[in-house]
Parts: sequence; structure tokens; C-alpha cells
Amino acid sequence: MSRSVLVLNGPNLNLLGRRDPEVYGNATLDDVEAMCVAEGERLGLQVDCRQSNHEGQLIDWIHEAFESGAAVVGNFGAYTHTSIAIMDALVVLTAPVVEVHISDIHAREEFRHLSYVGKVADAAVIGKGVDGYVEALRQVVALWES
Repeated sequence: MSRSVLVLNGPNLNLLGRRDPEVYGNATLDDVEAMCVAEGERLGLQVDCRQSNHEGQLIDWIHEAFESGAAVVGNFGAYTHTSIAIMDALVVLTAPVVEVHISDIHAREEFRHLSYVGKVADAAVIGKGVDGYVEALRQVVALWES
């Protein structure tokens, strides 16, 4: 049985590699997605990567995960710190939810310290660069197996 994971990226993550490389590194979103798909194959996961700058689209994809039983690995960008709507969508998922942040949100501006996503996620990978996505996929497997 193949287990599905939606890797969701929020606003401005389409600019990875070009936006603030001193904070987020030089890897592009295409690089991240290729890394996630490759790791998913190694782990026996069906990985589907998506990015949107629109909150409602992200919520629709979370609802899709709910309906299909897919896990969610999510880097919701700035919506992490502002979106109760995304938090409310995630809370109903029965499959694992793992929050990812490329930078250490706790070492940045104070407004980034609050994570609404973190209030409902099963695990978080923070400040490990884009390699955090691979770790998050491994966390999904560990959560499914626990």
C-alpha cells in the first residue's frame, strides 16, 4: 500500500534560491520538490508537492488531504504566524502533519515565534535548511509507524 504525502509550500516559497539566500539558501523550490520526491520513493511514499501564494488554495489542498487520508508536510511561510484558518483545516487531519521551516523561526523577529501550525502539527522540523523537508518525510513515516 502506498502512503500519500502532500508537501505544501506557502507564500513566497516559489522564490526560493532568489529571495534572501542568506536566510533561505540557494536551493530552488524545484530542487526541494525533486529532493522530496526522491526521498519519498526511498521511503515508499507517494509525494505530491504543491505551492501557492493563496491561503484558500492551501486550505483546499488540506481538505483534499483530509478526504484522501494523506499526510501533510507543510511550510506555510508567513501564514504559519497568522492563519487560524489553516490551523483549523489541519486540526481535522487524521494522518500525520509535520511543520517545516527552512530558517529558525525562533531566532528571527519576534512575530515569527508564534506558529499556529505548530499548535496542531504532530511534529516540526525547524532551522535545518531545505534538508528539513527530508527529515519531515522521515517524521511522517515514524508517526505512521508509531
